[in-house]
Amino acid sequence: MYDVIVEFPRMKVGVRARDGRVTDICYLPLSAPLLAPRTSLGERAAKQLEGYRANPDAPFDLPLLIEGTPFQRRLWSALCEIPRGKTVTYGELARRLGAPGLEMRRAVGQACGDNRLPIVIPCHRVVAANGLGGFAHATGGYLLEAKRWLLAHECGADAFELTP
Repeated sequence: MYDVIVEFPRMKVGVRARDGRVTDICYLPLSAPLLAPRTSLGERAAKQLEGYRANPDAPFDLPLLIEGTPFQRRLWSALCEIPRGKTVTYGELARRLGAPGLEMRRAVGQACGDNRLPIVIPCHRVVAANGLGGFAHATGGYLLEAKRWLLAHECGADAFELTP
């Protein structure tokens, strides 16, 4: 099922590939077993994810298979323009795409949740106007903990960290 599963704080990250391109990067619960790279692309992905885990400025240059509707692809491209350490609200992203309003904010949230290449396409940088918002179609559990960790990791601060 996965080409590799890498350990991260608050989650594990699984990578799937097909025809020499990464098709999915999946956040998995901490209970998921680690998996050593099964392919050379799995090994390359693991090294780049480990590089990001150590340094949020580490670049990615993985061959990606990006499949989605024209709107999703436009939104995902906009996500890649959000600088590391910064966040944008769903509403602001909707305005940037030229269609403000509640329905568009919801469409932005759905498209963020449908992103099959998170971390590389940084959907975690999109937040609600009044807080963290959801993540990967979830509003709680380890996925929100993953989002908090990613944001804190990228901004070098503890603004989204849980209190002990």
